[in-house]
Amino acid sequence: MIEIAAAISAATSAFTAIKKGFEVGRDVESMSKDLGRWMGAVSDINKAEQYNKKPPLFKKLFAAGSVEEEAMQIFMAKKKAEDMRGQLKNIISFTRGPSAWEELLRTEADIRKKRQKAIYDQQERQKEVLNAIGIIFLVLLIAGVIVFGLYTVIQIKGHPSTWF
Repeated sequence: MIEIAAAISAATSAFTAIKKGFEVGRDVESMSKDLGRWMGAVSDINKAEQYNKKPPLFKKLFAAGSVEEEAMQIFMAKKKAEDMRGQLKNIISFTRGPSAWEELLRTEADIRKKRQKAIYDQQERQKEVLNAIGIIFLVLLIAGVIVFGLYTVIQIKGHPSTWF
């Protein structure tokens, strides 16, 4: 799953590099790597929010407290990312014009789509497999308990034909 602290750390690091780049006069194009890192991290934060809205069954059952805690982390990370986005919009619009910001948004959408295909789809499949394995394990465990219980009853009471 997506680590919120790592995503916000990556976003902050990339954003700091972008701001410093603008301060020393670098152009947007030369900071594409940092912009890509920032966009990817923000995309991870948004995806984490989606995962948190529909947590896996076992997370709901065994780590319910962590769901709420994670929701708060995601909320704070989203707010921080929104602040960064606002500052970035102002910087880019001021230095390159409003059309540059619109172009950046299109680039961000492309990056998000590629990440969705490459990373998030794989994570979604892994989550589904782990859920299936967990459910199978629980079913086998319950079946084992029932079989053990029946076996114990048979051993204690004798053969089932003598019960009545």
